[in-house]
Amino acid sequence: MMRTSNEVQAENASVITKKDLRKVFWKSLPFEISWNYVRQDHMGFAYSMTPVLEKLYKTKEDRAEALGRHMEFFNITVYFSTLVLGIVTAMEERRAKDPGFDTSSISNVKASLMGPLSGIGDSIFLGTLRIIAAGIGASFCMNGNPFGAVLFLLLYNIPAFAVRYIGMMKGYELGTSLLERLQKSGLMDKVTNMTGIVGLMTIGSMIAMMVNVKCR
Repeated sequence: MMRTSNEVQAENASVITKKDLRKVFWKSLPFEISWNYVRQDHMGFAYSMTPVLEKLYKTKEDRAEALGRHMEFFNITVYFSTLVLGIVTAMEERRAKDPGFDTSSISNVKASLMGPLSGIGDSIFLGTLRIIAAGIGASFCMNGNPFGAVLFLLLYNIPAFAVRYIGMMKGYELGTSLLERLQKSGLMDKVTNMTGIVGLMTIGSMIAMMVNVKCR
């Protein structure tokens, strides 16, 4: 049965607004407050997603299922956490519109992105920006100017918060446009398989580095 143009437009219309994305951004600020050695950032991710999940899914069962997806192991540098949150928000929106959407692709995308983005984020912010900001702030303090401590916080946190906010907005835009292109081209199954492979490789390498078993 052919669908009308109005039906197609209604299906592609965005349910998530910038206001919703800002809610996710604000909830992501204490992202690592519940960090633990078992699943690391999983509770922070699930908590951040609650505004959009409550809007997209109307029943307790659907919300519980969605939250369960985001209570899986997840670990990422906080500076790029919002980029993944934005992409996943777009995927959850597509899932809410299409019950046949493969939910395993959401977990696969999260697992495949956390490793590369963490490496980039740690190098830029912890390995570079923090050192430069601390050096500038310390030079002021050594000259007797207490403003050096405030300057350090400003130099470090302004770029960090800007990246997190922009990442939230651009992540959603990227996820929405990417999903539309994949849907039209029929590549969704291939992308799901590829991200699944990368995700398993990422989890496997982290297990090898973090889990120690002594055999006598």
